[in-house]
Amino acid sequence: MEAFKTLIWIINIISALSVVVLVLLQHGKGADAGATFGSGSGSAQGVFGSAGNANFLSRATAIAATFFFATCMAMVYIHTHTNKHGLDFSNVKQTQQAPKPAAPAENQSAPAAPAPQQQK
Repeated sequence: MEAFKTLIWIINIISALSVVVLVLLQHGKGADAGATFGSGSGSAQGVFGSAGNANFLSRATAIAATFFFATCMAMVYIHTHTNKHGLDFSNVKQTQQAPKPAAPAENQSAPAAPAPQQQK
C-alpha cells in the first residue's frame, strides 16, 4: 500500500509541475488583441480564438490537469479510508521505566516570608 501511495504522490507532483510548465509555454489568446484592434480589421474570432482550435500544448495541458485531479481524488480517498492517522507510537518499546515523581512530605510547613529589609 505504501508503494501505491508513493506512486500516486509522484504522479501528482509530476502532473502539477507539467500543468504549470505547459500553461507558461502557451501563447495567450489575449496577447494578440492589441495587434488585432490596432490594424482595424479585428473580429471577435480573432480576439477570442476559435472554439475548435486546440493544439498540442492545450491538449497536453488538459491531460496533465486530468491526471492531477485524478491523483488528488485518489489521495483523498486513501486518506479517508486509512485506519492510522498521524504518528503511531503504540508499538514503541521502552528501554527503561520513567522515574516516578517524589511524593510530597506530609509535615512540610509553608516557606517562610523574607525578612523585611531596614532602610538607611
